[in-house]
Amino acid sequence: MKIKFYFFISIIAISEFVYGQDPQFTQFYANPLYLNPAFAGTARCARITFNYRNQWPNLSGTYVTYSAGYDQHFDVLAGGVGLLVVTDDQARGTLKTVSASGIYSYHLPVNRHFSIKMGLEARYFQKQLDKTKLNFGDMIDPRRGFVWNTMEAVPAQNKSNLDFAAGILGYSKNYFIGFAAHHLTQPDEGLLGVAKLPIKFTGHAGAIINLEKGGSSYISPNVLFQAQQKFQQLNLGLYYVNDAFVAGLWYRNSDAVIVLIGLQSKNFKIGYSYDVTISKLASNTAGSHEVSLQLQFECKPKKKKYRTISCPSF
Repeated sequence: MKIKFYFFISIIAISEFVYGQDPQFTQFYANPLYLNPAFAGTARCARITFNYRNQWPNLSGTYVTYSAGYDQHFDVLAGGVGLLVVTDDQARGTLKTVSASGIYSYHLPVNRHFSIKMGLEARYFQKQLDKTKLNFGDMIDPRRGFVWNTMEAVPAQNKSNLDFAAGILGYSKNYFIGFAAHHLTQPDEGLLGVAKLPIKFTGHAGAIINLEKGGSSYISPNVLFQAQQKFQQLNLGLYYVNDAFVAGLWYRNSDAVIVLIGLQSKNFKIGYSYDVTISKLASNTAGSHEVSLQLQFECKPKKKKYRTISCPSF
């Protein structure tokens, strides 16, 4: 008889000494509020984003993450507001984290060519454990499989806490640079003992290089660097945009090569990316799939000049 063991519970059992890390999105500009709270309101009019990521679907315990966001600039607030909801599902629902964030970003026009956005985020999250999906060694009968009750200490099934983040973004017509710090208070997310979520630092920058004068064809080289506890990630890549068509090619550490295709119009943007695993896990993971959707709404004519950011949408 084939017996499946969930190594996931081993991680939970030593959670007092293990520090968690955030789920990531390959199309980070397609999920701007998740990347940096300073992005709230950068499109001026109302914007709604939806994101779906399925990481390593070939493994038995997959990692699936969903997010939905809304943001808009308000002149009366001198900045933008945003709402973001994220659901992270690990090991087919064994461990699920749901969070909701409120964001405000202040808009500072430095001069005719350069603007700064400074954002703050307050986040509430709840981590849920489905103990019915956990298997322990003392539950095994040699003939009948998992039939006995366990004597192991089962972790708490729920953990909730508050979390805070801050970010800054500087941009002009042809270049942009930003920095964000998430989990500033290092909230406890442990289900068994104390497990503080370490601060995540994110730096990102890019530029727009027009390929034709007055046209809509350009390339955009970009870099993203993230550090959280002992984990570091570096993304280097390039977007190519020609009217409604978008393509991208990225390299992430020594982990993956990423390809992206997308279509965009004035009010609608959709993208698909695939992470080709190049590490030692290449033959087991089936890569990672990600889909993004953005809806850009029109609003009343602006009363005063407002510079929107020109960074890529995926």
